[in-house]
Amino acid sequence: MNAVTTTARLEARISTELRSQLKRAAELEGRTVTDFVVSAVRDAALQAIERAEVIRLSRADQECFAQALLSPPKRAPALKRAYARRAKLLHGAAD
Repeated sequence: MNAVTTTARLEARISTELRSQLKRAAELEGRTVTDFVVSAVRDAALQAIERAEVIRLSRADQECFAQALLSPPKRAPALKRAYARRAKLLHGAAD
């Protein structure tokens, strides 16, 4: 069975100069303007999403992060109290 692919239309007003540039670039790559634009927009969207979702750390920050995972600091008394209070609340709710 063939999968049905749905599509949506996207329209944009652009200058005639930009239209000429897009047409030339598409011709150079042997593609249609639509294919060229869709590909470029998809790539730009993926890059924007990656920039927003991926955290990049310097070498020093990577080492600091790894060290914190390998040798976490001791729990502060306030954190111990919070865990105890949480356990009490959860245990009390289960009864």
